[in-house]
Amino acid sequence: MSRRHKPPKRVPAPDSVYDNVRVAKFINRLMLKGKKSLSERIVYGAMEMLEGKADGAKPLEIFLEALDKARPLVKVKARRVGGSTYQVPMEVNDADGEAICSRWLILYARARNGRTMMEKLASELLDTYRGNSATLKKREEVHKMAEANKAFAHYRF
Repeated sequence: MSRRHKPPKRVPAPDSVYDNVRVAKFINRLMLKGKKSLSERIVYGAMEMLEGKADGAKPLEIFLEALDKARPLVKVKARRVGGSTYQVPMEVNDADGEAICSRWLILYARARNGRTMMEKLASELLDTYRGNSATLKKREEVHKMAEANKAFAHYRF
């Protein structure tokens, strides 16, 4: 494999309703078994449910704010050194942070009790926007783990 250059990042086309790349990426991450139309229906339905729920904020604002609040700043990565495995804290770049927080939002939305995925996703986004969701607890847990293993930061690679 050639090591001369990295391939350029592929940016998906913006979604059709909100004309936003971050929403398009979220739709792609939610998709299962190639069923993009179902994924779009879930996301757009959840955004419609968010309409008028949070102090007059628009659904796109709620969605983007929830993504920003849930984005981790550090993560821990297992590194094997001399027979021992250390949890090494590493900074997260913007693209990786957005991917991680999207996965967490989808995971905890699926785990919620509710009737439809639209309702579960809407309530998880709204709770994250307001500051009390399982996604934010996961973010704090990862940050605490990184803080606890700060002594192993010199094993960064």
